[in-house]
Amino acid sequence: MKLIIQIPCFNEEQTLPQTFADLPKEIEGIDIIEYLIINDGSSDRTVEVAKEIGINHVVNFATNRGLAKAFMAGVDACLYLGADIIVNTDADNQYSGADIERLVRPILDGKAEMVIGERPIDETEHFSWKKKKFQRLGSWVVRVASGTSVPDAPSGFRAYSKEAALRLNVVNTYTYTLETIIQAGVNRVALASVPIHTNPETRESRLFKSMWKYMQRSASVIVRSFMMYRPLVFFSIIGAAAFLVGAAFIVRFLHFAYIGQGGGNIQSLVLAAMLIMVGVQCFLAGLQADVIAANRKILEDIQYRLRKLEIDKK
Repeated sequence: MKLIIQIPCFNEEQTLPQTFADLPKEIEGIDIIEYLIINDGSSDRTVEVAKEIGINHVVNFATNRGLAKAFMAGVDACLYLGADIIVNTDADNQYSGADIERLVRPILDGKAEMVIGERPIDETEHFSWKKKKFQRLGSWVVRVASGTSVPDAPSGFRAYSKEAALRLNVVNTYTYTLETIIQAGVNRVALASVPIHTNPETRESRLFKSMWKYMQRSASVIVRSFMMYRPLVFFSIIGAAAFLVGAAFIVRFLHFAYIGQGGGNIQSLVLAAMLIMVGVQCFLAGLQADVIAANRKILEDIQYRLRKLEIDKK
């Protein structure tokens, strides 16, 4: 059983040694543990430091391509290196390396294919009140969109079995955390969460410059992912809302018509007709998008088979 711990890095020469020192060197049930960094266009000595401290593998990007691209490049590299389990952690030492054993245990026991570390958000001192509330809200939205019960959706501390990693696809270029949960929920991947610890903050987050910007980008990822993986539900909700509002305006018009004042409320009838038409069009768009989603699922299955064949040949 081979575990590879991957670490996306962007200018992490200062924090990488501390992060690496905290990682486990042996875990019961794991025969081999290796370490890999994804150098996302760093301009400092990240790569040199990684080699000096004993990182086994390095994936290099010439320019910064973003966290989502770095994550997927790392997953692909780990699979080709023969990983049976892949753990993703951050280079800023946010997560406790000792908890990696807790992350991989459900996979080793055959109880899960994807495990997400649940941070103690309310007890994390360097999280502002606003950030804690937004983290909770975002996780709730992802749970609704994905049909899962993940309590900490933005957590990047994760473990994947080989089978789950082979099926991973990330379309957005911002972050992998939210989209992969929605994808896992739709594909019925066995998913689990385990409580983990966090370390004191070593630097400010580079994923977003402000909480408002983070909310905007995260919301766009959730909406886009929901549209991609559950299009009929997404468009049906919008269509039903428009249809019901239109029906309410019809009831309003009929009420005034009944009391003899219908002539002055024709605009309600026109608006109702428009809203009902919008509702029907949204439902039809959902049917078309659902057919497209089915075709994408076939393509994902083909990609999975090709990946598996390529890796099994190595």
